[in-house]
Amino acid sequence: MSMTPENTQKPDVLLEDDSQSESVRQEFGRLYNIMRELRAKCPWDKVQTHDSLRTYLLEETYEMLEALDEKNFDELKKEMGDVTLQILFHSRLASEQKHFDLTDVLRFINEKLIRRHPHVFGDIHVKTTDQVLTNWEQIKLQEAGRNSVLDGVPKALPSLVRAYRTQEKASRVGFDWGEVSEVWKKVHEEIAELQEATQLHDPKKIEEELGDTLFSLVNLSRFIDVNPEDALRGTIEKFTRRFKYVEEKFAEQKRNMKDATLEEMDRYWDDAKKKKL
Repeated sequence: MSMTPENTQKPDVLLEDDSQSESVRQEFGRLYNIMRELRAKCPWDKVQTHDSLRTYLLEETYEMLEALDEKNFDELKKEMGDVTLQILFHSRLASEQKHFDLTDVLRFINEKLIRRHPHVFGDIHVKTTDQVLTNWEQIKLQEAGRNSVLDGVPKALPSLVRAYRTQEKASRVGFDWGEVSEVWKKVHEEIAELQEATQLHDPKKIEEELGDTLFSLVNLSRFIDVNPEDALRGTIEKFTRRFKYVEEKFAEQKRNMKDATLEEMDRYWDDAKKKKL
């Protein structure tokens, strides 16, 4: 049951016809049928709603990201399955409510990929990834409901990721710094303004200037080809490993860290650094 008419002309797309593609079709169909059975017969699955499933979608997505960070491909395989299940679950609910079904979801992404890759499925010629991304943003602007290149940045994203994506999208239409030296200058300028705000003891101004400083650092991260979310997540993991090492050392001595001096804790911290934890 498809609830959306086909109105996009389809270019010829080469479909592999081998044992792997056939097994994909079989397993996907099997998962679809399992989901349908669960929704019809399982007491827990029967009462779920889009709202009740939100937390599971978020949790499964973060677990998949964790597997990616750890390059644990056995876990990644499992977590990708869990994320796929969430997509099918929401599709099933939408189908029952007569909004759309899984066919519409798949058709939409197929047609969007074709529409936004005219250099593959059309007669547009590009030579660089920058040209691909620029065309992508221009095509998005032509789509219904798009008034700004920034409209596609979800407000629910973590702020660090949202800042990166916002700057990235603005840069694709030419709104960006010309040289990394200009970005460094802006970072130092924002830090100076933050220091000045703290001296004035103005909480609102301090918050504003701290936000500006973080935003400028995210800008810098783009120019030095570092994803700020990945960088910060890595630092948090490193801090966690080293802090746990310090905790373990005090636990071995049956001492409470609250009773230790900062110098004592720093000695174990430095030891953790030497061990490259």
